Amino acid sequence: MRTEAVEKRLNSLPDLSRKGKRVNGLFRLLTSSPSVWEKAYEAIASNQGALTPGTDPGNTLDGFSVERMERIVSRIKDGTYRFSPARRHYIPKANGKKRPLGIPNADDKLAQSAVKIVLEKIYEPIFSRRSHGFRPGRSCHTALEHIHKGWTGTVWLVEVGIEGFFDNIDHDILLKLLRKRIDDEAFLSLIKGMLKAGYVEDWTWYETMSGTPQGGVISPLLANVYLHELDEFMAALKTGYDLGKRRADDPEYRSLRKKIGRCRRHVNELREQSRKTESALLLTQIRELQRELRTLPARDQFDPEYRRLFYTRYADDFLIGIIGAKQEAREVMAKVRQFLKDQLGLDVSDEKSGISKASDGVLFLGYTVKTHDSQRLNRVTIQGRTVTMRAPSRRVQLHVPHAKMCAFVERQRFGGYHTVRGEMRPELVNSSDAEIITAYNVVMRGFAEYYKLGQGWREELARVHRIWWFSLMKTLARKHKCSLRTIYRTLLAAEDGELGVWTERGEKRCYVKMFKLAHIEDEQPSTDEGVDRVSTAHRMTLGRSDMIDRLRARTCECCGTENAPVEIHHARRLRDTSHLSLAARVAAARRRKRIVLCRPCHQALHKGELQQRLDQTKASIGAG
Repeated sequence: MRTEAVEKRLNSLPDLSRKGKRVNGLFRLLTSSPSVWEKAYEAIASNQGALTPGTDPGNTLDGFSVERMERIVSRIKDGTYRFSPARRHYIPKANGKKRPLGIPNADDKLAQSAVKIVLEKIYEPIFSRRSHGFRPGRSCHTALEHIHKGWTGTVWLVEVGIEGFFDNIDHDILLKLLRKRIDDEAFLSLIKGMLKAGYVEDWTWYETMSGTPQGGVISPLLANVYLHELDEFMAALKTGYDLGKRRADDPEYRSLRKKIGRCRRHVNELREQSRKTESALLLTQIRELQRELRTLPARDQFDPEYRRLFYTRYADDFLIGIIGAKQEAREVMAKVRQFLKDQLGLDVSDEKSGISKASDGVLFLGYTVKTHDSQRLNRVTIQGRTVTMRAPSRRVQLHVPHAKMCAFVERQRFGGYHTVRGEMRPELVNSSDAEIITAYNVVMRGFAEYYKLGQGWREELARVHRIWWFSLMKTLARKHKCSLRTIYRTLLAAEDGELGVWTERGEKRCYVKMFKLAHIEDEQPSTDEGVDRVSTAHRMTLGRSDMIDRLRARTCECCGTENAPVEIHHARRLRDTSHLSLAARVAAARRRKRIVLCRPCHQALHKGELQQRLDQTKASIGAG
């Protein structure tokens, strides 16, 4: 298929999916469109795992070529391609347990990435707006913003934790769900091959009867397809649960407001009669009644004719908010538990599930989510008239948990969180001042950027920043064998009162500042779906056509050989490209350390003999 026809077919998939039609011809689209595979390569080429091997140590993205891509497509087309078992690797979890990861080979990653591109065209248009995990333009922050802005008035928070979600996905149920939207058995068989590939641990192959390996390119998307059924169930449950347009007025509040109104009318009558003393006494009484009024809720908090259900999901972590009685919250939790068991074959973890008062708060996506009643008065303008209004009651706030801050300080070995004492890090003493400051800046800025959605986050992170600051200063003081006062004066005198150091980077001299919480802007991310959208400039400079077109040009960027078989070398470090010309080094940096080389140059580079080969080539050209 021509590129134009492929793009037209891909762009038509979202409309077909929105209309509820089952899509066919996907296997033919996948095996006859090089552009899909080129996009698939670009999607995974810049990842940190590009050079991470699976069960075959030599099967990484290093050495990618057009011929290699065509061989994979050809084998898939004739049905001879077999997915290799993933390499099992474990990473520690926060609770002390270990999370199993399945690391596939590079060829399998490429095939998964191509299938993912097609599946995203079908499922992204129909996924729920309440689903935020592993989706373009969505993140933990969009999920938290949805809760912060839309859950005002929540009384109960329902946590439901799924027991080993990724390991317990039923393959038969997943394929059945895929068949609702896809009418192509060859395409589904390809996905089934990914699921049934198994894994290798301690040189032993294990069959995968269920689950999708965490670490696979396509696993997050398949997980969202699986839990899309839960999203639809919760949408139907919300429709049946929500009741009433607004709460009824609180009887005591309404009675007191009427009394204040009558008193105001009486004041006007007394003023007309020039009875100033009586009117002044009555105004004093009105002010006392107003103070009492502010202590009362304007609406009936226990109105049985008003209730709401809220729901937000990030991957397999989801939270339910209830405006209603606790018994209703129990009933909702029981219905969700039954649905997960009967329809998706998933069990709910009693340890990770429960019902909590919204005012007490729960932990969700690293934040403490809780409601707060404020007596603060706000001056607002309504239809050109400025009035005083109370802040909404039971408004959702986000806070940084103390446990997270303590764990961060201990994990980074900055010092003691409870003693508020920073400690030096001896492993950084031999680095330059700029490297030390940069290493400290990266971890602190990343932590602060994630928690900047919190209420008063700067005040809450002040202790962490203080410990971080002293740890950094003590590390620099140990390096220079001097006091903290000497280090402070040396750094402070550098540039406009900002702590930092000057350093040489190539031919440029630049200033590396010490991070401050004030450096982070107060603007919070929006819930708009384009929050993570890649800019047009990024697509123009790092797009598929730039790298793939250079590959198809069949010209070695090292020796200049033309019309030769070429491959993409993935350099682990930019210094591996030091032998190239300046233009080639800049191009390699722009492409995340990828260089197009002919096979002899590529082999010589891995053997450490590239410079010798270049010298021989120049000598032969000079002799000729």
